[in-house]
Amino acid sequence: MTSPRDTVLITGCGSGIGQALARACHQRGLTVCATARRLDTLAPLAAEGMLTRQLDVTDEAAIGPLLAELQQAGHTVGMLINNAGYGAMGPMLDVTTAEWHRQFDVNLFAPMAVARAVLPGMIARRRGTIVNISSVSGVLTTPFAGPYCASKAAFNAASDALRMELAPLGVRVVTVQPGGIQSAFGSNASNAVSLAPDSPYQAIKASVLARANESQNQATPADTFARQLVEQLMRADCPPIVRLGEKSTLLPALKQWLPTRLLDRVLSKKFGLTKLG
Repeated sequence: MTSPRDTVLITGCGSGIGQALARACHQRGLTVCATARRLDTLAPLAAEGMLTRQLDVTDEAAIGPLLAELQQAGHTVGMLINNAGYGAMGPMLDVTTAEWHRQFDVNLFAPMAVARAVLPGMIARRRGTIVNISSVSGVLTTPFAGPYCASKAAFNAASDALRMELAPLGVRVVTVQPGGIQSAFGSNASNAVSLAPDSPYQAIKASVLARANESQNQATPADTFARQLVEQLMRADCPPIVRLGEKSTLLPALKQWLPTRLLDRVLSKKFGLTKLG
């Protein structure tokens, strides 16, 4: 468990879910250190009394100095919320190797690096919590989101291993698999769509772009999601996998119960692939 006196370190607080999580923790009386790539995006949180620091999670060399600074100021990181991430979208045919590397750098390698950095202190104290914000997209793969789904599936698997390995050392790991949450994810994902000019999928470009914004359809407000999640994290019996938000339980159920061929047909129709025949 995490002591109420400990500091909650949260990545990706520049907007959306990260800012909502920072506020939800702060409102519960917890000490929050909110981080983001751009310090100016954290100004609203700083004005509300939270610690704010610049951190690009893909810059592994910057993690140690940040933790050292917090320690010197008397802050013990008792909970890490790995929230920073983005969605690389587009047909598998059109996603470049460079985009694949960037997707896994941000969504898998970076959060694991931050976790490794805070873990020695948690293990020494025999208490602490790692919260990995993953996605139901790591459970149910959809067309035109292959890199994102793959990175979140890997993140889920890494979190499972971490949870089992750290339990005997007194550190709790919680994997959060949100459904649709209101955030800048859709607009950011739209800007990260790979679609080559000569791609055969240009014929259904609208469907490709629609997948990038799919999570924002009837999405759960970020502050509602954050409040519900923090309530669960404060419980001693918090489940190891938490699913919250629009379709967070429906999509894994479809993956579990529908035959693969039927699920393929359903998703192919939804995302316009049936128009390519």
